Amino acid sequence: MKSLLGKKIGMSRVFSEDGQVTTVTLVELGPCVVLAQKSQEKDGYQAIRLGYDKRGKEGDDKIKGNQDRSFRFVKEVKTDDEHKAGQEIDLGQFEVGEIVDVISTPKGKGFSGVVKRHGFHGAPKTHGHKHDHRGSGSIGCAFPQHVMKGKKMAGHQGHTRVTVKNLEIVRIDPKKNLMALSGSLPGCRNAYLQVVSRQEKKEAKKD
Repeated sequence: MKSLLGKKIGMSRVFSEDGQVTTVTLVELGPCVVLAQKSQEKDGYQAIRLGYDKRGKEGDDKIKGNQDRSFRFVKEVKTDDEHKAGQEIDLGQFEVGEIVDVISTPKGKGFSGVVKRHGFHGAPKTHGHKHDHRGSGSIGCAFPQHVMKGKKMAGHQGHTRVTVKNLEIVRIDPKKNLMALSGSLPGCRNAYLQVVSRQEKKEAKKD
Protein backbone atom coordinates (compact mmCIF):
# COMPACT_ATOMS: atom_id res chain seq x y z
CA MET A 1 0.00 0.00 0.00
CA LYS A 2 1.37 3.40 -0.95
CA SER A 3 1.57 5.55 2.16
CA LEU A 4 3.75 8.39 3.38
CA LEU A 5 4.11 10.54 6.49
CA GLY A 6 4.29 14.32 6.51
CA LYS A 7 2.91 17.52 7.99
CA LYS A 8 0.38 20.18 7.06
CA ILE A 9 1.85 23.45 5.78
CA GLY A 10 -1.23 25.60 5.07
CA MET A 11 -3.89 26.41 2.49
CA SER A 12 -3.68 28.07 -0.92
CA ARG A 13 -5.40 28.27 -4.32
CA VAL A 14 -4.51 26.73 -7.68
CA PHE A 15 -5.71 28.11 -11.02
CA SER A 16 -6.29 25.70 -13.90
CA GLU A 17 -5.70 26.51 -17.58
CA ASP A 18 -9.38 27.34 -18.10
CA GLY A 19 -9.40 29.75 -15.14
CA GLN A 20 -11.10 27.55 -12.55
CA VAL A 21 -9.97 27.98 -8.95
CA THR A 22 -9.30 24.98 -6.70
CA THR A 23 -8.78 25.39 -2.96
CA VAL A 24 -5.88 23.18 -1.88
CA THR A 25 -3.97 22.27 1.25
CA LEU A 26 -0.18 22.16 0.99
CA VAL A 27 1.42 19.13 2.62
CA GLU A 28 5.10 18.38 3.11
CA LEU A 29 5.59 14.63 2.60
CA GLY A 30 8.76 12.75 3.40
CA PRO A 31 11.37 11.76 2.91
CA CYS A 32 10.53 8.96 5.33
CA VAL A 33 13.07 6.46 6.64
CA VAL A 34 12.29 2.74 6.89
CA LEU A 35 13.02 1.80 10.51
CA ALA A 36 12.03 -1.89 10.36
CA GLN A 37 10.58 -4.52 8.05
CA LYS A 38 7.84 -6.86 9.33
CA SER A 39 7.68 -10.23 7.54
CA GLN A 40 4.94 -12.85 7.27
CA GLU A 41 7.25 -15.62 8.49
CA LYS A 42 8.53 -13.84 11.59
CA ASP A 43 5.74 -11.45 12.60
CA GLY A 44 2.65 -12.92 10.93
CA TYR A 45 2.02 -9.92 8.66
CA GLN A 46 3.81 -7.83 6.04
CA ALA A 47 4.52 -4.19 6.93
CA ILE A 48 7.18 -1.52 7.37
CA ARG A 49 7.70 1.04 10.12
CA LEU A 50 8.30 4.57 8.83
CA GLY A 51 9.91 7.48 10.64
CA TYR A 52 9.49 11.17 9.80
CA ASP A 53 10.97 14.43 11.12
CA LYS A 54 14.29 13.37 12.64
CA ARG A 55 15.29 14.95 15.92
CA GLY A 56 18.52 16.91 16.40
CA LYS A 57 21.79 15.73 17.92
CA GLU A 58 20.57 16.45 21.45
CA GLY A 59 17.74 13.97 20.94
CA ASP A 60 20.14 11.32 19.57
CA ASP A 61 22.29 11.50 22.72
CA LYS A 62 19.28 10.81 24.96
CA ILE A 63 17.88 7.98 22.82
CA LYS A 64 20.79 5.56 23.40
CA GLY A 65 20.18 3.35 20.38
CA ASN A 66 16.37 3.43 20.21
CA GLN A 67 15.93 4.31 16.53
CA ASP A 68 12.15 4.83 16.74
CA ARG A 69 12.55 7.66 19.25
CA SER A 70 15.01 9.48 16.99
CA PHE A 71 11.98 10.51 14.87
CA ARG A 72 9.10 12.66 16.05
CA PHE A 73 6.47 10.81 13.99
CA VAL A 74 6.53 7.01 13.56
CA LYS A 75 3.84 4.87 11.92
CA GLU A 76 3.52 1.29 10.69
CA VAL A 77 2.29 0.79 7.12
CA LYS A 78 1.12 -2.49 5.61
CA THR A 79 2.79 -3.27 2.29
CA ASP A 80 3.77 -6.28 0.19
CA ASP A 81 6.92 -4.60 -1.15
CA GLU A 82 10.33 -5.45 0.24
CA HIS A 83 12.26 -2.63 1.92
CA LYS A 84 15.52 -2.43 3.84
CA ALA A 85 16.10 -0.64 7.12
CA GLY A 86 17.54 2.82 6.49
CA GLN A 87 15.97 3.14 3.03
CA GLU A 88 14.36 6.51 2.25
CA ILE A 89 10.92 6.81 0.62
CA ASP A 90 9.76 10.04 -1.01
CA LEU A 91 6.55 11.24 -2.69
CA GLY A 92 7.70 10.04 -6.12
CA GLN A 93 5.36 7.06 -5.75
CA PHE A 94 2.29 9.34 -6.04
CA GLU A 95 0.93 10.94 -9.24
CA VAL A 96 -1.14 14.03 -10.02
CA GLY A 97 -4.85 13.18 -10.22
CA GLU A 98 -4.58 10.23 -7.85
CA ILE A 99 -7.21 9.88 -5.10
CA VAL A 100 -5.91 9.52 -1.54
CA ASP A 101 -7.07 9.43 2.08
CA VAL A 102 -5.51 11.57 4.80
CA ILE A 103 -5.30 10.52 8.46
CA SER A 104 -4.66 13.32 10.94
CA THR A 105 -5.67 14.79 14.32
CA PRO A 106 -7.92 17.88 14.29
CA LYS A 107 -7.62 20.82 16.65
CA GLY A 108 -8.91 20.24 20.17
CA LYS A 109 -11.85 22.51 21.01
CA GLY A 110 -12.33 21.49 24.64
CA PHE A 111 -15.70 20.82 26.27
CA SER A 112 -18.44 21.81 23.79
CA GLY A 113 -22.22 21.81 23.91
CA VAL A 114 -24.53 19.91 21.60
CA VAL A 115 -25.14 22.90 19.30
CA LYS A 116 -21.46 23.28 18.47
CA ARG A 117 -20.49 19.62 18.75
CA HIS A 118 -23.39 17.93 16.93
CA GLY A 119 -25.24 20.77 15.17
CA PHE A 120 -28.41 20.72 17.28
CA HIS A 121 -30.71 23.67 16.44
CA GLY A 122 -31.54 24.34 20.10
CA ALA A 123 -34.86 25.13 21.77
CA PRO A 124 -37.37 27.78 20.62
CA LYS A 125 -36.56 31.34 21.64
CA THR A 126 -40.14 32.03 22.78
CA HIS A 127 -43.20 30.16 24.09
CA GLY A 128 -42.11 30.11 27.69
CA HIS A 129 -38.53 28.85 27.25
CA LYS A 130 -35.94 30.09 29.73
CA HIS A 131 -32.23 29.44 30.16
CA ASP A 132 -32.08 26.30 27.95
CA HIS A 133 -32.00 27.74 24.43
CA ARG A 134 -28.86 25.74 23.58
CA GLY A 135 -29.76 22.66 25.58
CA SER A 136 -30.16 19.15 24.17
CA GLY A 137 -33.71 18.61 25.42
CA SER A 138 -34.88 15.18 26.52
CA ILE A 139 -32.20 12.47 26.63
CA GLY A 140 -34.53 9.53 27.32
CA CYS A 141 -38.01 8.41 28.32
CA ALA A 142 -39.73 6.61 31.21
CA PHE A 143 -38.73 3.24 29.76
CA PRO A 144 -36.02 1.83 29.74
CA GLN A 145 -35.19 4.38 32.49
CA HIS A 146 -31.61 5.01 31.42
CA VAL A 147 -29.73 6.97 28.76
CA MET A 148 -29.11 4.85 25.66
CA LYS A 149 -25.49 4.18 24.75
CA GLY A 150 -24.18 6.48 22.00
CA LYS A 151 -26.59 9.33 22.77
CA LYS A 152 -25.30 12.61 21.33
CA MET A 153 -24.50 14.85 24.27
CA ALA A 154 -22.11 17.60 25.29
CA GLY A 155 -18.47 16.60 25.73
CA HIS A 156 -14.90 17.01 24.55
CA GLN A 157 -14.66 17.98 20.88
CA GLY A 158 -11.73 17.44 18.56
CA HIS A 159 -8.25 16.01 19.20
CA THR A 160 -9.19 12.53 17.99
CA ARG A 161 -7.92 10.63 14.94
CA VAL A 162 -9.89 11.52 11.79
CA THR A 163 -9.71 10.14 8.23
CA VAL A 164 -10.65 12.44 5.34
CA LYS A 165 -11.41 10.38 2.22
CA ASN A 166 -11.33 10.90 -1.55
CA LEU A 167 -8.96 13.86 -1.85
CA GLU A 168 -7.40 14.53 -5.25
CA ILE A 169 -3.71 15.26 -5.73
CA VAL A 170 -3.68 18.57 -7.61
CA ARG A 171 0.06 19.23 -7.82
CA ILE A 172 3.37 17.70 -6.73
CA ASP A 173 6.74 19.41 -6.24
CA PRO A 174 9.36 16.64 -5.80
CA LYS A 175 12.24 19.07 -5.18
CA LYS A 176 10.54 20.68 -2.17
CA ASN A 177 8.67 17.50 -1.10
CA LEU A 178 5.37 19.37 -1.39
CA MET A 179 1.96 18.03 -2.41
CA ALA A 180 -1.23 20.05 -3.01
CA LEU A 181 -4.43 18.22 -2.04
CA SER A 182 -7.92 19.41 -2.93
CA GLY A 183 -10.02 20.72 -0.05
CA SER A 184 -9.17 21.15 3.60
CA LEU A 185 -7.43 18.86 6.09
CA PRO A 186 -7.89 18.51 9.85
CA GLY A 187 -5.27 19.89 12.21
CA CYS A 188 -3.27 23.05 12.71
CA ARG A 189 -0.16 24.13 10.81
CA ASN A 190 2.70 21.64 11.15
CA ALA A 191 0.27 18.93 12.31
CA TYR A 192 1.54 15.45 11.48
CA LEU A 193 -0.51 13.37 9.03
CA GLN A 194 -0.47 10.23 6.92
CA VAL A 195 -1.40 10.08 3.22
CA VAL A 196 -2.68 6.71 1.96
CA SER A 197 -3.44 5.70 -1.63
CA ARG A 198 -7.20 5.19 -2.05
CA GLN A 199 -6.94 2.83 -5.05
CA GLU A 200 -4.70 0.32 -3.30
CA LYS A 201 -6.98 0.28 -0.24
CA LYS A 202 -9.89 -0.77 -2.49
CA GLU A 203 -7.82 -3.52 -4.11
CA ALA A 204 -6.73 -4.82 -0.70
CA LYS A 205 -10.38 -5.10 0.41
CA LYS A 206 -11.28 -7.07 -2.73
CA ASP A 207 -8.55 -9.61 -2.02
